[in-house]
Amino acid sequence: MSDYRAIVVRPLITEKSMRASATGKYVFEVQREATKPQIRDAVERLFRVKVADVNVVNLPGRLRRRGKNTFRTSERRKAVVTLRAGETIDLEKLM
Repeated sequence: MSDYRAIVVRPLITEKSMRASATGKYVFEVQREATKPQIRDAVERLFRVKVADVNVVNLPGRLRRRGKNTFRTSERRKAVVTLRAGETIDLEKLM
């Protein structure tokens, strides 16, 4: 992926991710094909911060029902990005 803006899909804003942001960890949904170095570079360029560590989680699609119909949700990839000490991202500006 050559466009770093396409790698980070959106920040995940949940109660758990907001608690983690107090310790310098931010959670993003990223493209499924993105690698850790690509995610690191994209976050550093988008938010002008220095990244200390990147952890990724592949989330499988879940089976759902609506009435008699069943379907599977799409698979996702989540990245937990840890920033260096003193660095922050203002997620309120993104919303």
